[in-house]
Amino acid sequence: MTDEQINIVIAEACGIHGAWEKKITPCGCDGQWDYFNLQGNRLPDYCNDLNAMHEAEKIFDHALYCRYINELCDITIKGNNSMYMATAVQRAEAFLKTIGKWNSDKI
Repeated sequence: MTDEQINIVIAEACGIHGAWEKKITPCGCDGQWDYFNLQGNRLPDYCNDLNAMHEAEKIFDHALYCRYINELCDITIKGNNSMYMATAVQRAEAFLKTIGKWNSDKI
């Protein structure tokens, strides 16, 4: 999955819906492009922002959170890392695996 696909699936799981369009950022001064929905909300960058992932993790009840932690442990162990040092993209992958939306195909 691309970062954009991951970010969209997580946003929708968190209740942030919309037809996402790639547009230039509002200030336009740096020429950066980002995804926005029709309400003008910017798509959170779950793949690169630990704060965004922390907010996403809040949607889990206790049972899902336990499954998420197990997925995160599996991912970080493969990378010779500690769960506590997991990157945002590792957390995003664990999140999607927890909710059954992970697609390992590279696009």
